[in-house]
Amino acid sequence: MYIHALDGSWFSHPFWRSRFLLSSPDDLTTLLDSDVVTLVIDESRGVPLTIPAPANQAEPVSAKPMPRAESAIRPVAIAIQRSIERPCSAAEERARATQVINRSKRVIRALFAEARLGKAIRSEVIVPVVEEVSASVSRNSRALIGLTRLKSKDEYTYLHSVAVCALMVNLAKHLDLDHGQVHALGVAGLLHDVGKMAVPDLVLNKPSSLTDEEFAIVRTHPQQGHQLLQNAVGIPEAALDVCLHHHERVDGTGYPFKLQGSQISLAARMGAICDVYDALTSNRSYKNAWAPDEAIVKMRGWQGHFDPELLFKFMQSIGVFSPGMLVRLRSNRLGIVLENGQRASRPRVLAFFSTRDRVMLPGVEVVIDDSLANDQILSEEEPAAWGFTDWTMMAEKILAAASAPQTRRLGDRAGPASARGVDF
Repeated sequence: MYIHALDGSWFSHPFWRSRFLLSSPDDLTTLLDSDVVTLVIDESRGVPLTIPAPANQAEPVSAKPMPRAESAIRPVAIAIQRSIERPCSAAEERARATQVINRSKRVIRALFAEARLGKAIRSEVIVPVVEEVSASVSRNSRALIGLTRLKSKDEYTYLHSVAVCALMVNLAKHLDLDHGQVHALGVAGLLHDVGKMAVPDLVLNKPSSLTDEEFAIVRTHPQQGHQLLQNAVGIPEAALDVCLHHHERVDGTGYPFKLQGSQISLAARMGAICDVYDALTSNRSYKNAWAPDEAIVKMRGWQGHFDPELLFKFMQSIGVFSPGMLVRLRSNRLGIVLENGQRASRPRVLAFFSTRDRVMLPGVEVVIDDSLANDQILSEEEPAAWGFTDWTMMAEKILAAASAPQTRRLGDRAGPASARGVDF
């Protein structure tokens, strides 16, 4: 939901701003544990309030979302209900996420088997899968997305679909898209590779390099999948789009139509990123999985493959950044992304420069978190724009100086409160 206002003065609530999209599990927990009694949500900018039906009414009445426009704001005052199922930690969500993955895998396996036999895709079996995946991502995205990386080579085809669904849903939520768009993009992720059912298993699972003829067969899967989805009922248009265009590249070197730039829809550009990231971080018949940060480094290096701004948004959504990046922090500082010492740990940044005063600061290590109480990475910055002409040498000096014993560690805190209260 989009928080339009919290009751009382800003001294009485735990957030540094009173209007924001409530999407972080930690922020929801903080809100429910606070002394805030009532708040106002804006139904045009987030999930609307569901109004229970009166006792004598047969069907429940739901508040429908308004068109997303600044002129159509519909604030609704609600009292906070403490019985709402709260978001949880990755450890708490892991058991439920495992069940979601197992159920989803069975559905996708059966669905793809029917597609291989030429049967129409049944949209009614897809909806519950996407809703379960979306709910798990909302509770804690790290649990389900992390578990989908642990797929064996034999079950890659099915779990890859579930993983891309989760990544698409997660990215769509991060982009503040509405519920209908999130659902459509989840369906798109689930079905993006359905055309591979028309590719022989010997080619699809070949452990060595493909011949030119075999690769030509594989490259037909977007059109094959698009044809299958066209014959189905109730499949969102975004799913057909992503299925047909998720191998296009922004520089025009992709397939099947060599589209470029704005010719490729947002949905298809999202699909391209989510598809490749999961492929790189998974064990395949012909390669072992890469670590998430290794995959991001490679993806950033492939100039012309992906929309660079959307790729950065994807990095924010999964909390994985390329070591060595110069980034701007919410706390009005520039920092260098550090190597991630442990898998699944939070990204770390060495903050060293004040963007407000444009002066160097003592190096401070900050652990990035998605909570509003902590620091966040807002953007990737060009070193030359800040006067850092020889960035490679400068970064090495900053990192060397920061390794001295006097360097202060902040853990997962963003620094002084005065540095955190910055709107963006």
